[in-house]
Amino acid sequence: MTDLQKKLFSMADEKYRDFQSKLMPTVPKEKIIGIRTPLLRKFAKDFSKTPEAEVFLKNLPHEYYEENNLHAFLLEFINDYEKAAEKVTEFLPFVDNWATCDSMSPKIFGKHKKELLEQIEIWLSAKDTYSVRFGIKMLMEHFLGEDFSPEYPEKVVKIESEEYYIRMMQAWYFATALAKNYNSVLPFIEGRKLEKWTHNKAIQKAVESYRIAEERKTYLRKFKI
Repeated sequence: MTDLQKKLFSMADEKYRDFQSKLMPTVPKEKIIGIRTPLLRKFAKDFSKTPEAEVFLKNLPHEYYEENNLHAFLLEFINDYEKAAEKVTEFLPFVDNWATCDSMSPKIFGKHKKELLEQIEIWLSAKDTYSVRFGIKMLMEHFLGEDFSPEYPEKVVKIESEEYYIRMMQAWYFATALAKNYNSVLPFIEGRKLEKWTHNKAIQKAVESYRIAEERKTYLRKFKI
């Protein structure tokens, strides 16, 4: 066991590990230490200031779920866009669960949206599940609301995959897009442009959202297949 792993295990919470393992069927229970996210984020902030952090980022793959989360959190402290995009792209093929993927969001990306769009295209065309999922997530985080364009949901619709964690992110994207850009995104639901399961899940998530008005929810329910 490495010195870093010893530090991580010193923060372990067995009950939390049991809880986490139920949420992530793709990760073996023995690979989960059981560290609460706020505690791990605080550790990441301190660890990011050490020389060991840069070495850790190069040592892929990691052994434990929390090591992957630590890696994801460390990437958020990179202030150079090109380096951050490169490091994220390098890391994504080693991600093995939705939680690590969804917790990663480098702040520098929001300041380089033109370059980010080009990078998103690369992630969306990747072969591994979590690169694609992350690409959709970045479209959802950075290109809804004022930065929305109808071409963006078209990119999400065009993704063909049997992977549950990709389809679920597609549904989440459309539910969020309905909350933020309802009139522009509604034709995708009315036209049933998504695969059946994803289409129905998007409607379900939209109907569960507190950000969508009740009359709109009533209308959306009519399009469930």
